[in-house]
Amino acid sequence: MSVIECKAAISIGDGKFTIENIKVQQPKKDEVLVKMKASGLCHTDHDSLTWGMPIVLGHEGAGIVEAIGEDVENVKIGDEVILNWATPCYTCFQCQEGNQHICESNSPVIANHAGKLPGGHVAIEGTTWNEKPIERSFNIGTLSEYTLVRSSAVVKKRSEKLSFESASIVCCGVMTGCGSVFNTANVTLGSSVVVLGTGGVGLNVIQAARISGAAKIIAIDINENRLKMAQDFGATDVILADKNDKGLMQAAEIVKAMTDGRGADFAFECTAVPALGVAPLAMIRNAGTAVQVSGIEEEITVDMRLFEWDKKYINPLYGAARPEVDFPKLEALYDKGDLMLDEMITNTYTLDNLQQAFDDMLSGKNAKGVITFN
Repeated sequence: MSVIECKAAISIGDGKFTIENIKVQQPKKDEVLVKMKASGLCHTDHDSLTWGMPIVLGHEGAGIVEAIGEDVENVKIGDEVILNWATPCYTCFQCQEGNQHICESNSPVIANHAGKLPGGHVAIEGTTWNEKPIERSFNIGTLSEYTLVRSSAVVKKRSEKLSFESASIVCCGVMTGCGSVFNTANVTLGSSVVVLGTGGVGLNVIQAARISGAAKIIAIDINENRLKMAQDFGATDVILADKNDKGLMQAAEIVKAMTDGRGADFAFECTAVPALGVAPLAMIRNAGTAVQVSGIEEEITVDMRLFEWDKKYINPLYGAARPEVDFPKLEALYDKGDLMLDEMITNTYTLDNLQQAFDDMLSGKNAKGVITFN
């Protein structure tokens, strides 16, 4: 098979994008060529428009293996796969410690903190635009009819019931939300949980808390429509927050009143609003656990009295994902009827309608929007 020419969404780097033709090479030894069937959309995709360099957009997706390199053993041609943006090397210190999501060799987030470009430590070659090499967002660039990735970036889809559209959202928003509950916080049976922000990630925190057996799940948002979604996914109580409630301190008092005056056992921040980065600390009881899920990286001021007493604050990445282990678990929960994925997809779009998909996401219209490919 020769070089493939296909359509892709290209970020210019200055806040704009364009739909262009790119060329994709055949896979090398440890690489996989995937024909994309669906790509989920999240706020990180919109953020990547301003990364200051041309990239192929997209970091959630599912598709079919078109070709493999000679060393690839985990998938074969024709397999249906879910993409994974945090590609482990399996040999570095963190991978050996079981922290595959923060791989020291391949993680694009770790690379960014090391002063590298957001595309990752070692970019996958083999994609060109206007005859020049171009990186793929998080080394997978799923808003493209074809993508070329490392073999560790694909996990075989096992569920026959799971559509490509629903599979495409597993690898970021679903994994981040559910993993923060299952892997990081270890929410316990009968516990109380607060979720700040009920977008795609927040809804997955809510349903993971429900699956974990939390007795009280309190959703907080400024959007009434999103709070209705939260109830559909398992919230037992909702609080419509006031935009002028600084640090959500008023909402925190309501939470305490709902939890015997002491605060919740667990609280998850899913807003991506820097001013709310420590808000979950005000929601939890002494010795409770606050989880900052949304990846806030700005400098914020912290009132250390919020940590009193014995409170824990965790800032995990990607729900501490081990994709080969966690993706099949999520698929099994879906097959069982516990994990709601189909219901999370509000709208689907074609690649040519990407701007509308971004607009609907930013307006809060969608729980999740998905780009589909013919």
